[in-house]
Amino acid sequence: MTKIARITVAASAGYCFGVRRAMNLADQSAPAYTLGPLIHNAIAVQALTAKGVLTAKDVSEIPDGARAVIRSHGVSRETLVSLKDRCEVIDATCPYVSKIHQMAQDAANAGKCVIVAGHREHPEVIGTLGWAGANAYVVSSEEEARMLPRMDEALVVAQTTLGDERYRRIADAIKTRVSRPDIRNTVCSATQKRQAEARELASQSDVMLVVGDPASANTNMLYKIAKEECARTYLIESASALGGIEVFPNERIGITAGASTPDCTYKEVVARMNDIENKVTTIENPQEAAEISTESDFASEFEKTMVQIRPGQTITGKVVQITEDEVCVNIGYKADGLVKKSDLCVTDVKIDDEIEVEVVKVNDGEGNVLLSQKNLINRKNWDEIVAKSENGEYVDGVGKEAVKGGLLATVNGIRTFIPASQLSLRYVEKIDEFVGQEMKLKIIELDRSKKRIVASRKAVLAEEESARKKAIWSNLEIGSIVTGTVRRIADFGAFVDIGGVDGLVHVTDLSWGRVKHPSDVIKVGDVIEVKIMNVDPEKERVSLSYKQTQPRPWTVADEKYPVGSVVEGKVVRITTFGAFVELEPGLDGLVHISQCALTHIEKVEDALHAGDIIRVKVLDVNTEAKRISLSVRQVLEDEALEAANIADEYAIEGAAEE
Repeated sequence: MTKIARITVAASAGYCFGVRRAMNLADQSAPAYTLGPLIHNAIAVQALTAKGVLTAKDVSEIPDGARAVIRSHGVSRETLVSLKDRCEVIDATCPYVSKIHQMAQDAANAGKCVIVAGHREHPEVIGTLGWAGANAYVVSSEEEARMLPRMDEALVVAQTTLGDERYRRIADAIKTRVSRPDIRNTVCSATQKRQAEARELASQSDVMLVVGDPASANTNMLYKIAKEECARTYLIESASALGGIEVFPNERIGITAGASTPDCTYKEVVARMNDIENKVTTIENPQEAAEISTESDFASEFEKTMVQIRPGQTITGKVVQITEDEVCVNIGYKADGLVKKSDLCVTDVKIDDEIEVEVVKVNDGEGNVLLSQKNLINRKNWDEIVAKSENGEYVDGVGKEAVKGGLLATVNGIRTFIPASQLSLRYVEKIDEFVGQEMKLKIIELDRSKKRIVASRKAVLAEEESARKKAIWSNLEIGSIVTGTVRRIADFGAFVDIGGVDGLVHVTDLSWGRVKHPSDVIKVGDVIEVKIMNVDPEKERVSLSYKQTQPRPWTVADEKYPVGSVVEGKVVRITTFGAFVELEPGLDGLVHISQCALTHIEKVEDALHAGDIIRVKVLDVNTEAKRISLSVRQVLEDEALEAANIADEYAIEGAAEE
């Protein structure tokens, strides 16, 4: 049996970084629209369409409020603004292209001319011109470059897939027309590397296969470069085109793929070529043919003993190999399963670990089974969310991005929308303050078919507030003393927060004495003890008393104002028989008319007036009868006697000195 000597695949074959990023963003954004094909590959675009990523010819075909994915080629500034006015924009422009846009915009702002080397009909070039202003040119060849008008200075950039050598020749031609050209090497480094690999591989191969869409500029450039080195170079879109290509034993086969060619497409070509390699045989006698037939029958019977699998099936397998990008899993099938490391939820897997995975494809084009752990986890997470929603349970979410109308959050890794009106019990001015914040949410809308979730933080806060208030009301006990904070004062009383519930202390319950205004007794912010007098949960009213936490003045009057003590008070009322003096709120004493002055007076007003602050001596305290007898006269007599004693002392001292 004679086999083909070698099949070599270019190291850079398949998606470049920018294209892979664009495909991932589009896949994550489904359902969505792209303005023109996301990339130049019909197979990849069809796969996206099946997932709900549709292609629109112009902005008007994209519905208001939909997601719009800007393709890897980028768009003009005018188109970008138009999209942002009506859509949620996901920018999948290749970072290399975005950098060119910025260069063009900066040059236009500085009044410089911009020259773009590339194909004028290519969407990347069209997009770049949309950032370069009115003074811009496109040249696709050296001849066109030499036809440019003469100018002093200009920025020169290239289509990223143009090719380094071709750009160099065009740039040299531009130098003959521009005195001070600012030439930037904007050919993608990955493109240069891919083209260099294709040239080298083609020079060493008997047959060269370039896999990709004929509409792709970079794929066509690879074909042109390879054809220069290998006459038997073929540009094929998929493995189905291999039937017309003749391959002979011992021939060397080179395979590369354009930057917009899906991995599965070119890998299927590689797998088919491997099959061809294995089948190119020279059978010299019937006995050998019989042996091959027997081996084939044995293989067929062996396959029957293997497990049967289907896409979507959950299966447990053992890790048998770990590479830089993939994990190989033995699932008891005729072929091992492959899980990309980016598709693993558990990143620290080791050889012989058993992991649970989901079958994505039974054959990935190379005979391997394509597996996913994230798909399985996402489905379990979705089922968990659905169950919690049906049971009325809360879910945990994390704010990710402030968008028009609300906040995008993730719940168990699943995208969830929280309307702005559902973020808080009060109006939210800055939604982005919730980005990165962990929060409990209640599912208020769930679309199983589209896997869309709308949640509310406000509902959780309202229910928690209601439960908290209910707990507080159930613990309020009439007659108990509690601590509270004065929140508001009105003419009729004060509102006191006693732990989440506001109670009213009526003005008559602020003091045992007369109170003109509550602010005479307490102030906003004071922390006080109050007694719960009444509770009405239905009307959410609590009656409180401040004075009930203070001793009644008359019960301790004899201790605070012992007989013989001199105190200060305010005259609050005049009668024919005397004057009432307030010693403290709720406690008045009487100064009889006979005790108002040192000498006899006809009426009290001859000595005292309402509002006077006077010193009095306590003559008697009767707590049961609530009477206190006071005297101004005795205070005056005591003061006169003291003054006389002091004078006598001075007289004695003076006589002694003489």
